[in-house]
This record gives sequence, structure tokens and C-alpha cells, in this order.
Amino acid sequence: MHPHLHTKDNIGCEAIMNAFEECHAKGFLWKSMGMCNGMKEELSRCLRAERVKHQSENRTTAQEKRDKIRQAWKEIDENS
Repeated sequence: MHPHLHTKDNIGCEAIMNAFEECHAKGFLWKSMGMCNGMKEELSRCLRAERVKHQSENRTTAQEKRDKIRQAWKEIDENS
């Protein structure tokens, strides 16, 4: 399973998503014969890369916030 496709976080995979949806729109037989499997794997790789990028950004932001909090507590402890 993949997350919701058309969100602000997945803009980098827009072309692959559209191609995947077009493949699925061709009908049940097309999907059941595995004709969309290559696109699904490509989409999964793209979504994973986007997720990893966002995780890295979030991790950096969280670390900066934790450092600010530690610094604030350090200043409080020094002034107490």
C-alpha cells in the first residue's frame, strides 16, 4: 500500500502518479495481468525517496528545537 498520492509532500512524484493512474484506468484485466507492476514499483521508490527526504528535514528541525530547549535550560540553571 502507498499513502495518499496527490498531496503537497509528493509533488516530486506527480508524473509517475499520473502514469500509474492512467494504467489503472485501462481496466481490470490490464491491472490483473500485472501490466502496471513496473509503474507501481517505480512509484513506491519515488514515494520512499520523498519520505526519506522529509524525515531527514524533520529530524534536523527537531534536533534544532531540542538544542534550543537544552540551551534555554542551561541558561536557566546557570542563572539560578
